[in-house]
Amino acid sequence: MDRFGRKVTTLRISITEKCNLNCIYCHREGTSIYTGVELTPSELSLLVEAAAELGIRKVKLTGGEPLMREDVVEAVEAVAKAPGVVEVSMTTNGTLLAKYASSLARAGLKRVNVNLPSLKPERYRRITGFDLMEEVKRGLFEAAKTGLEPIKINMVVLKGLNVDEIHEMINFAAEVPAILQLIELEKLGYASSKLYDELYYDLTPIENWLENKAVKVVFRSLHNRRKYVLPEGQEVEVIRPFHGRFCMGCSRMRVTANGRLKPCLMREDNTLEVKEALRKGDVEGIKELLRKAVELKEPYCL
Repeated sequence: MDRFGRKVTTLRISITEKCNLNCIYCHREGTSIYTGVELTPSELSLLVEAAAELGIRKVKLTGGEPLMREDVVEAVEAVAKAPGVVEVSMTTNGTLLAKYASSLARAGLKRVNVNLPSLKPERYRRITGFDLMEEVKRGLFEAAKTGLEPIKINMVVLKGLNVDEIHEMINFAAEVPAILQLIELEKLGYASSKLYDELYYDLTPIENWLENKAVKVVFRSLHNRRKYVLPEGQEVEVIRPFHGRFCMGCSRMRVTANGRLKPCLMREDNTLEVKEALRKGDVEGIKELLRKAVELKEPYCL
């Protein structure tokens, strides 16, 4: 429990800095320096075991692009076997998901979040830098076949680029089937200056439309989100990072690919080095660092 009464139950671990896309809104999980360092599967397992002893129940693996890591299946298996962990999920750009979905499911992965900013090839290429949209779609349907669910599609909404695709994306997500997450652009990383001013789109009107249209609204404690269930069964969540309700519902602790505990996505001035304790196998030292990191957690937006 942090100083603000928020119970920390989720560990979000970046397992690699590598990526095969160049998305214009990439925030690199809130890190600004590329180190090329990665924690080994055994180190990941030790970290998660120590965290689970303190109350962590869910682990989300991220990157970079986690599927760029050659031993990603081994890494998932190591984390999934940690006592006390009830769910291991992954955020991926989906370009390699069709190749790995079955192996990941067998290794213990429960579900995936897949980034898909557009259903139009030319727009997808402009946003990500590559012509890999069809690969992502194949990955989504393959994930659905293998039972990696609920699948979530992450759509960062960008003014002048994909706002007009929201309704099409809602219907596509239902076809997969998947939950669509509409995400406001964050003022972080590549999008921290002029790009943010050009592309930020306020999702207030979309959320108002969803609220009026929905037959059911489900409140989620993580970041105080709301999931809207539409008349034909489509499910949509709205994620707005710069609203006070978002931070006050944060239950995450982040870990960078090079082994630093990161209490907040938006800050780099309060991280703690955990890599050395992991390499020494110092379980009590790892737990003490986790406790200190939780003490450093505070809402970025109130």
